[in-house]
Amino acid sequence: MLHNMIPVANPKAQLIAYQEQILENVNRVLNSGWYILGEEVSSFEKEFASFIGAKFCIGVANGTDAIALALRATGIAQGDEVITVSHSAVATVAAIEQIGAVPVFADIELTTKCIDPDLIEPLISEKTKAVVPVHIYGQPATMDKIIAVAQKFNLKVVEDCAQAHGAEFNGKKVGTFGDAAAFSFYPTKNLGAIGDGGAVVTNSPEIADHVRWLREYGWKKRFISSLQGINSRLDEIQAAILRAKLPYLSRDNARRREIAEYYIKSIDREKIIPPMKIDGTLHAMHLFVVECDQREALQKFLKEQGIGTAIHYPMAIHQQPAYFGRIRGSDALPRTENLYKKILTIPMYPELTDNQVERICTALKKWCA
Repeated sequence: MLHNMIPVANPKAQLIAYQEQILENVNRVLNSGWYILGEEVSSFEKEFASFIGAKFCIGVANGTDAIALALRATGIAQGDEVITVSHSAVATVAAIEQIGAVPVFADIELTTKCIDPDLIEPLISEKTKAVVPVHIYGQPATMDKIIAVAQKFNLKVVEDCAQAHGAEFNGKKVGTFGDAAAFSFYPTKNLGAIGDGGAVVTNSPEIADHVRWLREYGWKKRFISSLQGINSRLDEIQAAILRAKLPYLSRDNARRREIAEYYIKSIDREKIIPPMKIDGTLHAMHLFVVECDQREALQKFLKEQGIGTAIHYPMAIHQQPAYFGRIRGSDALPRTENLYKKILTIPMYPELTDNQVERICTALKKWCA
């Protein structure tokens, strides 16, 4: 008999976990009569900046806008090339193209599954102006080497931290290495809203001001557009929800890593390759992604055991119809292409019960037996 299916993600479980505080915060907003860019957003911005260890945080409508606005605020303009990876959510490239910039693809490291710093320099042209490393699945990219290359060639660095809230590289949280960083608060993220939301963090007062102007029609003074901006505001209700959850983020991330340990102990590496443990990095464990040569068979087996899975992502960005054959670097991504034949995402969220974790571990052991 099929067990109750364990979903691969379960944002509602987090609502239930923090319901009292969330409802209290939402009611506070509703009763305040102030619904856009008020006290909740400014308080959340201070609290999230403090959590990350950055000086400034600017709330925006979503993570895609966060990347686009961070790039614009660092001076990236139409026609400028931005080196990034094809192993990411499409949002990374959509954001680059949203501002008229041109994405260029570098392949990934076999260890981190993030951009390979050694492959950035060969792709640099006179048009290259920035690098967007993606901390994929919550695993930090090799930031010291990336920053070294960027400094050598005077490139801006905007970190894509959409999946990496609270991840660390050499004891420092990601989002504090580049010129700016972009976060998403999509409901399934480690810090998720109940709707869309995003933020840019930076240590630069100039970049912070620039993002603030850009997110609201280029207003330096209300109703006076000094530059061409857009409408991309984190709303008060989402900020209030995020404020309810933020105090528990470190604890929740620790629980994710604890679950990951149980999974890893249940896996025979001859049959399933779990995420690698990399010295000097603290994984945020947004997603627990394994590699398996018999992915479809494993997925079918887990489904039969009542365990939901997903493939993040069904194809790399350069393989998608909208991007196929038109982005420089797409013809030299063997590691990315090989990875995409094998990846499978196993359920990972702090609200998984011990019983559910045990069920998943038992199923993994059974498969590997």
